[in-house]
Amino acid sequence: MSMLDTETKRKLREMNASELLEAIDGQDQSLTISLPFEERVRLAVDDAYAAFTHSKVSGLIRRAGLRYPNADLRRLDLLEERGLDRHLLAQLGSCSFVTRQQNVVFQGFTGSGKSYLGCAIAKRACEHRIRAHYIRMPDLEEAWIAAQDKPGGASKFLRKYAAFTLLVIDEWLLDRPSDSMRGMLLELMERRYGETSTVLCTQYLQKDWHQRLGAGVHADAIMDRIVHNTLWVDTGTYNMRQHTAPAAAA
Repeated sequence: MSMLDTETKRKLREMNASELLEAIDGQDQSLTISLPFEERVRLAVDDAYAAFTHSKVSGLIRRAGLRYPNADLRRLDLLEERGLDRHLLAQLGSCSFVTRQQNVVFQGFTGSGKSYLGCAIAKRACEHRIRAHYIRMPDLEEAWIAAQDKPGGASKFLRKYAAFTLLVIDEWLLDRPSDSMRGMLLELMERRYGETSTVLCTQYLQKDWHQRLGAGVHADAIMDRIVHNTLWVDTGTYNMRQHTAPAAAA
């Protein structure tokens, strides 16, 4: 039997304290009846906070739009074969780079796990209650084109993508950006510089970026706002799709 009357329950719901109400209702009276009042309240609050945190994190992960929502930095295969640094991955998993407004670049061959790593980092950020978002560069360009057709759409677009504490852009420079896209990228990176963190997943070495960005002043300015204060992770040449295909077929 619950220790709360109907009116008290109504007030808790009205105050958006449903987790606390459920925690109190869920207490086993036979186990907690002998506990001091303060201890019973502490246990209820602990249970309510755990439920609130789980709900908050689940919502952040859902809204992050991850390509691989089950990606997990703690369950990576073939680290040694791929030349991945355990210490660096653990550092990234702590999300300390976000606190320092650093960027991360995952660079490697097709199939080397760049997208998975980007999603795993974004998921860890969500678990740290950090607002993260994942998007492929081709989709970012489509969204930018669509935004320009709406009144005030360009400004809203830039505000949206500048606001994410962690933004993962996958397939970075897969296609050479148009003049409009280059202008947008410069403004977006300017807004994010020194305020937030950006993760870029790309096949291209840093030496190739300038040419793919148009080799002009926009390319200089975009790179200047990305490459400094950045952690570079070489994901190598090992094709993880070939590695996982036999397991999936089995």
